[in-house]
Amino acid sequence: MIRRIVPVLAVLALASPAWAVNKDIERLQIQVADLQRQVADLIRMAEDNQAEIRRLNESLADQNALLKKAALDGRVQDEAVQSALRDVTDRMSELAERLQALSAAPPAAAPAAGAIGSAGDGGPPGAVPAPAPVAAPPPRELYSQAYADYARGNYDVAIQGFTEYLRNYPSTDFSDNAQYWIGESYYGKKAWADAIAAWDTLVRDYASSDKLPDARVKKGMALEKMGRRKDALREYRFVIDRYPNSPAARIAREHLNP
Repeated sequence: MIRRIVPVLAVLALASPAWAVNKDIERLQIQVADLQRQVADLIRMAEDNQAEIRRLNESLADQNALLKKAALDGRVQDEAVQSALRDVTDRMSELAERLQALSAAPPAAAPAAGAIGSAGDGGPPGAVPAPAPVAAPPPRELYSQAYADYARGNYDVAIQGFTEYLRNYPSTDFSDNAQYWIGESYYGKKAWADAIAAWDTLVRDYASSDKLPDARVKKGMALEKMGRRKDALREYRFVIDRYPNSPAARIAREHLNP
């Protein structure tokens, strides 16, 4: 019996290491397969994340474009409303000025019969009276004509019209506007120094004018045209600090940070 058992044990002793090695290989193969599956899952997740990131970036780009368009539309609409309100206010002021001028004008008296050249009036016979001074056109008519010349690009004629308006009506609600448009007319002619002088006159003579923000920012733009960027920046900062919510302040910010 012993002689039979010993060979069997020897065979088993030699076979055990081979069996153990096969089990280790099998476990390694299983682990490798698991790792490969995990890597494949990670790759799929990374690809899905990249696709989602691209989609989010595209969505953000679309939203940014919509926001910019909405902001631009809002600014344009706001400026249009502000302009319309100014026009209505200007028209009402013009009408008030015209009514005031009409009510203040004395009625014209007809000359008495025989008053001219009569011997009994104390004057020499045949004497002709001095002609009466020509009355200035009504303020609305004078201002409207000057502005129409400016709008058509007839800047020299517009300057003459606004200057005549100021000479005849120096203290109406539209006098500051006339002074402002003199500056704009010079700016249209590219006469930068004259435009700046006109706006400086507006600042000096009409300190409470609602045209001051526009005048100061346009003065800055004229200074830039003359190569005086440092002085222009001073005007832009003044407008932003003094009139932060005005349309002129928005223009000043655009020129301050082009």
